[in-house]
Amino acid sequence: MENYFWNTEENYKEKKLYILVIYDIVNNRRRVAFAKKMNGYGFRVQKSAFEAMISDGMYRKLIDEIPTLIDKSEDSVRVYKIRGTGEVNLFGLNQKIENEEVIII
Repeated sequence: MENYFWNTEENYKEKKLYILVIYDIVNNRRRVAFAKKMNGYGFRVQKSAFEAMISDGMYRKLIDEIPTLIDKSEDSVRVYKIRGTGEVNLFGLNQKIENEEVIII
């Protein structure tokens, strides 16, 4: 078992939010486009899950973009905004996640 910790209350230049995005997108083209967009915000932790430590402004931008990337009658996206400190326990085949700044291109 491996684990890593995060703390949204650390002293960053600006306050950060830890988010978890999980999705079920039916259409392959939309799913690939959604995953590419999410790569600009954070890192893939499972096939349909991304984690990110982002600013409040980036969070609002992401929330505004998601409806334009999905079909609301077929797809499902959940964005969890997690505050404070936390711990993630990894079991099985996992990549170790480093806390790094993400820049959207």
